[in-house]
Amino acid sequence: MTYTVREIAEALDCEAFGDTAIAVERVEEPASATPNDLALLTNPKFADGLAQGQARVAMLWPGADWQSMGLEAAIIPTRGRYAMASLSKMMDLGQHYAPGIHPTAQIDASAEVGVDAQIGQFVVIGPRARIGAKCVIGPFCHIGADSNLGEDAFLRDHVSIGARVSIGARFHAQPGARIGADGMSFVTPEQSGVEKARESLGDQGDVQSQSWARIHSLGAVTIGDDVEIGANTCVDCGTIRDTLIGNGTKIDNLVHIAHNVTVGHDCLFAAQSGIAGSTVIGNNVVFGGQVGVTDNTIVGDNVIAGGGTKILSRVPNGQVMLGYPAVKMDTNLEMYKSLRRLPRLMKQVAELQESVSKRGSND
Repeated sequence: MTYTVREIAEALDCEAFGDTAIAVERVEEPASATPNDLALLTNPKFADGLAQGQARVAMLWPGADWQSMGLEAAIIPTRGRYAMASLSKMMDLGQHYAPGIHPTAQIDASAEVGVDAQIGQFVVIGPRARIGAKCVIGPFCHIGADSNLGEDAFLRDHVSIGARVSIGARFHAQPGARIGADGMSFVTPEQSGVEKARESLGDQGDVQSQSWARIHSLGAVTIGDDVEIGANTCVDCGTIRDTLIGNGTKIDNLVHIAHNVTVGHDCLFAAQSGIAGSTVIGNNVVFGGQVGVTDNTIVGDNVIAGGGTKILSRVPNGQVMLGYPAVKMDTNLEMYKSLRRLPRLMKQVAELQESVSKRGSND
């Protein structure tokens, strides 16, 4: 896959300088770039790496003096990181899945497969499932009965979609994503120690042996348009109503969305985040890695939670949260500073105690 500097600049709506007829084959970091590569250097902090490589062409930051860097051509986007989205799409070699329907695929006679769909090796599509036009379904995927997969979806290998799941257009799932597993809902014949502890905030009473009965998931999962799900991420079915994920939400690897959760539009969840059952997440919410949210709570619109944050109560719109338990980020930083000062403070207190003790004995 080869593009000229001019073609890339036009596709990205960027300015191009120098010999725009130069063709490049790959995108590389500056230090490892060859003469056939486009060096990605949108941050001046890493400019020294360019001299270690052999790039003739680079994507640079606005105002960069490309000629003084010894380059023959340059592409200058307004916002480099945003330009990477279009550039990476152009240069992505893809998974090389074969067109058409592979003979090993098992498609129920009652299922509907849209035009130009690609169905890979050993795919299983259940009864009455509907696959939209131009979908790409990689090897070893499973689409359950009565599920609906919108047009232009892209499923990597080993993706599992359970029965009655509804997914919008342009869905993207990484290997091992599991959509539509049963939620973790169990109940005991008598009030459990967990229920007592929750009511009392700590006292579980007399602990008895308890057997757990499954509450089956009668709901399913509904996912909007333009949603992406990472590798080995799980989205559970609702107990009665569907678990919901809004349009444009992007979810990283190893994330768990529990039963009855509602996630708004255009959210971004980093790896190993977990959202407990029946919680409502607003629109444009961003979670760093390993963020946890308790059950039956509400996180408002435009909330940002830094990595490792544990949200145990309602968060209003627009808050930036950090810590365990989650507090406003500036408050958490002040708390952390105070914590670091504790050894010195304790030493000072001990010295004062000793001084007072000596004074008392002298009196």
